[in-house]
Amino acid sequence: MSTLVMKFGGTSVGSDKTHKQACAIILEQKKDWDRLVVVVSAMSGVTNLLIKGAQTASLGDDQTYQGIVEQLRTQHFQVVDELLNDSKELASMHASIDQYLDNFAVFCNSIHVLGECTLRALDTISSFGERINARILAAFLRQEGLLSEAVDSTDLIITDDKFHNAVPLMDLTCKNVTSVLDPLLEEGQVPVVTGFMAATESGVTTTLGRGGSDFSASILGVCLEADEVWIWTDVDGVMTSDPRIVPEAITLPLLSYNEMSELAYFGAKVVHPRTIQPVVEHEIPLRVKNATHAAHPGTLIVKNPEMAKNTVKAVTLIEGLSMINVEGRGMMGVPGIAARTFAAVASQGASILMITQASSEQSISFLLPMETVESVLLALQDEMARELERKDIEKIWSKDNVVIVTAVGAGIRKTPGVGARIFGALAKGSINVIAVAQGSSECSISMVIDAKDSEQAVRQIHKAILHDSGDL
Repeated sequence: MSTLVMKFGGTSVGSDKTHKQACAIILEQKKDWDRLVVVVSAMSGVTNLLIKGAQTASLGDDQTYQGIVEQLRTQHFQVVDELLNDSKELASMHASIDQYLDNFAVFCNSIHVLGECTLRALDTISSFGERINARILAAFLRQEGLLSEAVDSTDLIITDDKFHNAVPLMDLTCKNVTSVLDPLLEEGQVPVVTGFMAATESGVTTTLGRGGSDFSASILGVCLEADEVWIWTDVDGVMTSDPRIVPEAITLPLLSYNEMSELAYFGAKVVHPRTIQPVVEHEIPLRVKNATHAAHPGTLIVKNPEMAKNTVKAVTLIEGLSMINVEGRGMMGVPGIAARTFAAVASQGASILMITQASSEQSISFLLPMETVESVLLALQDEMARELERKDIEKIWSKDNVVIVTAVGAGIRKTPGVGARIFGALAKGSINVIAVAQGSSECSISMVIDAKDSEQAVRQIHKAILHDSGDL
């Protein structure tokens, strides 16, 4: 039997109009697939408001969250009032929305009294948007003649207790998915599952990280042994670059898992970076499609697609970064310097996006989000205090306002001189490269560039990809 898992992002189920579009897509796909599971995000902007309410409450503000309750009540009531005709179904939805928003208010009041918002509390609070939206879409599908039931993924996906960025325990998760979803699917139902959220073994709500509904869909796809997983969004697929920077960017029809992983990690926000991980082992095709342009084939992501004409397929950009440098001639040949450096970074909860090291071992450089730099510098200076005093390490400093520009394509691995040609494209634009790194997958080259040159750098490389494919 054929099985499809489809995920709809917040912009694809963010209004009565987009709910109707999503419903039309589901009804159409149900004709072609024996088993169909839908994963939904909260309406666009809702999770941000829920988090804002909790965070302002922790700072002593007992008014903001109350205003958010009324704003969200109005927003969701307007959608269900437009969608649902049956008075009983409508009354039930109003009551359900009220219950979740009342619970949100209770949580925020408790946070206000305590003056603290833990990640555990934040995970529960930020899950309310998905819980509401899944019930709205399931009710509308029932009204349109399709058997459908909302399912909370807290009953399906089991994770560790790393709140706000939990890791799924796949064996336990697949057992739950089989026991909960299989009976619904056998009845011909379309389960509408909440994305982004999960639970520990003891039943405490966790989340998979912001944008984690994509990840939820791929987890369910693996457990259900799906034939494909589709991510519905508001663009036609994965593009050769950000069209806001490069207006002539085009949709890529085909990518490999490795290429998509690199693109997602280095700034292509169309798919959550962790989405690829579950489907790779089971070689489940992943497709990215546009909910407002459903006829477009989108981008298909598979294990080993045929080699494209162009060596480099896409260019991405990560902004708002700083490069920290640890320098000193006394570092050469001294064991443990790198380990201590990165342990100090980890102690501040900072995420390293890129690392380079001189072959002489006289310097280590790495890229971090700018907002984490101050605390990381202090931690490094404390950790290396003795080496700084002895001048083994001469200085620890940061260069702010830099970006990472990454060229991605599986052909990089097998094509001599690609790096030189990419740098040649940058040279034509008089753009200086501060540092370079190539991933272990060998399908990406990342360059650190001053922020003022970032968009020009992306355009220069992209021009080479599309118009000078003979060079790249």
